Amino acid sequence: MDASPLLEVESLAQAYGRHEVVRGLSFSLPRGAIGCLLGPSGSGKTTVLRCIAGFEAVQEGCIRINGRVVSSTSVAVAPEHRRIGMVFQDYALFPHLRIRENIAFGLHGVPRAKRAERVRELAELVGLSADLDRYPHELSGGQQQRVALARALAPRPDLLLLDEPFSNLDVELRERLSVEVREVIKASGATAVLVTHDQQEAFAMADEIGILHEGVIQQWASPYDLYHRPANRFVADFVGQGVFLPARVVGPNQLEIELGVLSQPAAECDGADNLEVLLRPDDVIHDDAAPTRAEVLHKAFRGADILYTLRLQSGRKVLALVPSHHNHALGERIGIRLDVDHVVAFQRAH
Repeated sequence: MDASPLLEVESLAQAYGRHEVVRGLSFSLPRGAIGCLLGPSGSGKTTVLRCIAGFEAVQEGCIRINGRVVSSTSVAVAPEHRRIGMVFQDYALFPHLRIRENIAFGLHGVPRAKRAERVRELAELVGLSADLDRYPHELSGGQQQRVALARALAPRPDLLLLDEPFSNLDVELRERLSVEVREVIKASGATAVLVTHDQQEAFAMADEIGILHEGVIQQWASPYDLYHRPANRFVADFVGQGVFLPARVVGPNQLEIELGVLSQPAAECDGADNLEVLLRPDDVIHDDAAPTRAEVLHKAFRGADILYTLRLQSGRKVLALVPSHHNHALGERIGIRLDVDHVVAFQRAH
């Protein structure tokens, strides 16, 4: 992968009236990478996407695509001249056009033979070669989304933008399609930015993710680092599942929590009496031989695993992800032990 940035967003700010939606936002994306802006509703992620697309002027900052300034306080390149492909939440297919005509829509001025060849190539890439003469209403939601993707990729854009692309689909289809769409984007060589509020979608698709909150990127990192090395408490709370347990420093690089002593905390340990440690469900291991027992309060069956909510002796709760053949009843006390690879500690929330 070429490491030079295809997209650069620098000190972006945008407001509607007095309401500041995005402030001082910066990130860059290497050529061929898939980036994601992930955050709750109202965090500013769609506004950032609209600024990149050229649908909104920027109030401060600068956006570059392929080294060219496309948005600043003095430059506003029209959306159609930015070499951007867009995949919308509602697909935005033309109901009166066949699938081949939908895919070819952005290929104006391309000779007929080359246009037909490009349509065939993309239909094969998205798995719709047999459906080119059908109309959108004859396809499933997942197939329609793949048509929208093929249409966006047809003109070979420098950058592909996807705005909540799977929000109209059911959960199971969303999970499968997010993996398929990633494979299609990677096979096409495109660089892409995805906007979503769905963590599983972001983790399945993106190489790099920016957690957005109140118009500010809290952390830009790989999915692995966001989960195991969150930069702050908001990211730790927002990404994945977990609970915080009170902790105290008991020695050099050692923190003690109710379940035992942890080494090499990845945090500043100033304010030793005011720390909390984040425990993920995969940090708590079910072990019948362990002396520490916890009461099963709740269980969520997930097929291969069961997510247990457990009550400790103090009354505090932890989560444990356990292979589903360990099927325990509510109220049962089971043995648990810690297996923490990444110790994450923060100052206790007030």
